[in-house]
Amino acid sequence: MLAGALTQLTPRLRFTYTKPVIENLVFKLHYKLTVTMLLAFVILVCAREYFGDHIRCLSDQGVPDHVIQTYCFFMATFTIVRHYNESLLQAGFLPHPGVGPLSDSDETLHHTYYQWVPFVLFLQSIAFYMPHYIWKKKEGGRIRALVDGLQYASLAIKNEDMKVNGVDVPSKETINKRLDLIRRDIILRLKITRTWSVWLVAMEITNLLHVMFQIWIINKFLNGHFISLGPSVLNYGDWDQIADPLETVFPKVTKCIFHKYGPSGSIQQHDALCVMALNIIHEKIYTVLWFWLLFLFIASLLAVIWRVASYFLYRRSLRFNQVMFKRVSSGKFDPYNVIRVVNGCEFGDWLFLYYLAKNMHGMIFQELFDQLSSELKKREIPDSDAGNEKQGAEPVLIGKVDYDDETLPLNKKSS
Repeated sequence: MLAGALTQLTPRLRFTYTKPVIENLVFKLHYKLTVTMLLAFVILVCAREYFGDHIRCLSDQGVPDHVIQTYCFFMATFTIVRHYNESLLQAGFLPHPGVGPLSDSDETLHHTYYQWVPFVLFLQSIAFYMPHYIWKKKEGGRIRALVDGLQYASLAIKNEDMKVNGVDVPSKETINKRLDLIRRDIILRLKITRTWSVWLVAMEITNLLHVMFQIWIINKFLNGHFISLGPSVLNYGDWDQIADPLETVFPKVTKCIFHKYGPSGSIQQHDALCVMALNIIHEKIYTVLWFWLLFLFIASLLAVIWRVASYFLYRRSLRFNQVMFKRVSSGKFDPYNVIRVVNGCEFGDWLFLYYLAKNMHGMIFQELFDQLSSELKKREIPDSDAGNEKQGAEPVLIGKVDYDDETLPLNKKSS
């Protein structure tokens, strides 16, 4: 059963390269790896045939085993705070951490989370998938619609479309038509493009806030012990110690008190000792989750910081634009074309172009970039200056940026 369930989860870890890229790697970590990890934890917790019953209780005579085990599972077990004592455990005065004689003045820790672990993990997997689901709906397949058919454009050598081993290879004429369509789509639908980018950035910020919320909710679920779980494990230097710090949160042996009426009508108290077999799995799950969520929080925070930095850099640094587009597209871009396109774009348009570049062959995107530059050049030049432009006159300029040891002017937008 467990092996079969894990086999079903394996395809979720595959990064399919035929699908268009519509988000960054950190986004994928949220809805692919994290969701898969949480679903695997759910299966692991529910695999009772490998770990036995969730709870086994030992009590004195008079109460059937199945009755007291059912009662203790649903009504919660507890441990005693003063019995988490390393010296008493080492001396043999206590049988297990947190287990010992109970007095009226003793502070107890009640453990009820184990009833809800599989449900909470499953709900968390849904929650981690939701930002991607919302983004996919809002994205609407626009990137796919534009780049579909251009994946094998670099193989175009004939003047007619071909089919090679089941793969459609477009002709040069088809590529030109597709590029013209993309160019017109970008120019005529700038507001829609900006909405596309706004939703992407919003979901990236949502991922960061969601990780913070999940850390808070797990901490509440574990009675405030989750935040300190990682440091407790890291500071547990001597693994031969009996008082494992995880025993406070995930005790392996707990106490339970069952009350019933005796033959004479008086209340009888039955003290039970319960073995929590599944807590050995719970402690591993939440320790892994602590480190993973910490990593995911740092990665998500850096991704948002990078997005904010991109917003401030895309208009101020030609070198930044050259590096960014060269990362996803081979070849060297004409710096004047880069300046013209960047000046003619808002950040949302620039981000959309960047993701187009990630989904197109470098040579094809460079051709599209040049066409966009030419289109924007026509829009920038007033009719009265058109003749001057044709004669090679320089456009009106403002500001300067550095590019490969040269100083290049920035084209002024049309007023």
